[in-house]
Amino acid sequence: MSIITDPLFYLATIPAVTALGLSKGGFSGLGTLAVPLMALAISPVQAMGILVPILLTQDAVTLWSYRRTWDAGILKVMIPGQIAGVCLAWLVAAYVPDAAIRLAVGAIAVSFTLNHWFGIGALLRESRPSTLAGLAWGGVSGIASFLANSGGPPFQIYVLPRNLPKETFVGTYSVFFASSNVLKVVPYFMLGQLSATNVQTSLTLLPLAIVTNIAGVWLVRRTPAEFFYKVIYILIFLIGLQLIYSGIVAIGR
Repeated sequence: MSIITDPLFYLATIPAVTALGLSKGGFSGLGTLAVPLMALAISPVQAMGILVPILLTQDAVTLWSYRRTWDAGILKVMIPGQIAGVCLAWLVAAYVPDAAIRLAVGAIAVSFTLNHWFGIGALLRESRPSTLAGLAWGGVSGIASFLANSGGPPFQIYVLPRNLPKETFVGTYSVFFASSNVLKVVPYFMLGQLSATNVQTSLTLLPLAIVTNIAGVWLVRRTPAEFFYKVIYILIFLIGLQLIYSGIVAIGR
């Protein structure tokens, strides 16, 4: 079987897949850690190519778990924007060097944590959601999700002001990002990132992905998320800074 054998890859990827599983289970935001971690060992685009089969499997588990709790109105507004964003990101990924993508991934990770720490989200929650805003944030989410699996913050900016019940929020989040992951299949295939090696590596990681996904569903129904976020936000911020630095250095060569 042809799989990635580099120990550094698995040192970065096992925590990344674990974070994804907990995120898909309902702790939205933890998944932002996945691509920055994996990008320490491989390119961001290859990382997403490996994650696509894992994400689709985790989506199936999560959609079943939250199948009765999601908001159709929000999805009708945001998914058209998401589709446009994924198509635009496909073009960007095809022509922009890895160094620039690393820089973008790092910027997303750092801005996400600064938003959390300095209360920008509180200001954003005061604004009234609109259809145009939903289309725009859906597009931004599609771009960020395609390039770095970091589409959560734009989604949250639009949806949080609605003060949905916790499980309705998680269910809506799950359907939205399941749609995003389905949209990624053809672009990543065309970019050559669904190669035999990448897919077989994904299959190797699937048991861990499923177990952590189920654990995430169990935890979100019994445990507050604050404990997880305090550590994860610090890690996202530090990894984001490292990626920004490595991207700048690579562009300058």
